[in-house]
Amino acid sequence: MISALTLEQLRVVVTVVDEGSFSAAARALGRVQSAISQSVSTIEEIQGVTIFDRSAYRPTLTETGRVLVDQARHVLASAARFERIAQGASEGLEAELRLTIDPLVPSEPLLRALQDLRDHYPDLPISFSTEALGGPLRRVRDGTAALGVCTLLPTVPDDVQVYALMRTHMLPVVARSHPLASLARPATAMDLADHVQLVLSDPDNPSGPNFGLASPRVWRFADLNRRLDFLAAGFGWCRMPEHIVAAYLADGTLVRIEVEEDTAPKEGLPIYATHLRQHTCGPATRLLLDRLQFHAEYRAVTLAAN
Repeated sequence: MISALTLEQLRVVVTVVDEGSFSAAARALGRVQSAISQSVSTIEEIQGVTIFDRSAYRPTLTETGRVLVDQARHVLASAARFERIAQGASEGLEAELRLTIDPLVPSEPLLRALQDLRDHYPDLPISFSTEALGGPLRRVRDGTAALGVCTLLPTVPDDVQVYALMRTHMLPVVARSHPLASLARPATAMDLADHVQLVLSDPDNPSGPNFGLASPRVWRFADLNRRLDFLAAGFGWCRMPEHIVAAYLADGTLVRIEVEEDTAPKEGLPIYATHLRQHTCGPATRLLLDRLQFHAEYRAVTLAAN
């Protein structure tokens, strides 16, 4: 019966295995040997199994015992993690950190910041989602995410607190087989209007605002990678984050085009960390914000140096 088991009994079994004998386990746990032997015998009797073969000088695990000891280690590790999470919560640490990320956000600063967070709070549960355009802000507003990392267009809303992180350069690109790739001059508004523009749209609000539209012929995508597939296949042109298309530009799959009187911001789209103004950040959120800003600044310095 599982209800008759205690963590202490499981700890005794594991200690016997780790120490090599009942007497050594007793010394390690500060108990008498008879108590250790009785604890093991009780588990075996209740569960109807033999964990240790006692026919030799030292007890050895049976086949069943090997399996059960592995399970006991998992249970003890889970119990220890339970205690650490509960202790953290009692000290004000978030029970869970829920994040939502725009796919336009470069991964490297985010990954480094999350590694720093995991090093500091290894047991903190983190939930993570990636959504385009209005998705992250929507998740922050409805409370399903505590922190969003995203673009905020056309303006920063009044109900959120923002922390400037970095900028993402959006490059106008086409497949090398696309007619725009063979222009020997900057593309005019008329040139762009003659071809399909591949546009990212908010799947929950497809009729919402779109920015940078230059063609009446629009194919809409909710998924950035799907749009990249269609772009590389030559179905149209669009602006893509530089960090995503860099490898495609390097191997010639994609070609960057020049745009006459380009109105896109030369400094790139701003990326923010954001949460509701009314939301009080816990220590894990504050640490993540700090590390995001640090690694984003390091990325900017590195890019400028190169």
